[in-house]
Amino acid sequence: MTDKKTAKSLKITLIKSPIGYSKRQKGTVKALGLSRMNQCVTHDDTLVIRGMIDKVSHLIQVEQD
Repeated sequence: MTDKKTAKSLKITLIKSPIGYSKRQKGTVKALGLSRMNQCVTHDDTLVIRGMIDKVSHLIQVEQD
């Protein structure tokens, strides 16, 4: 049984359109749950999410909660 003390969360906002970028980057943006400009989503701070953020960092803005 895993015991999470305090899970950090990240607020991710799409600030630039993925139009004109590769299908892979568009897929990553979609996998993060972003579909419209200025849309915000909240995710737990995990290595998987950090890797996705790293690949599309030029399209998004990230804030720690």
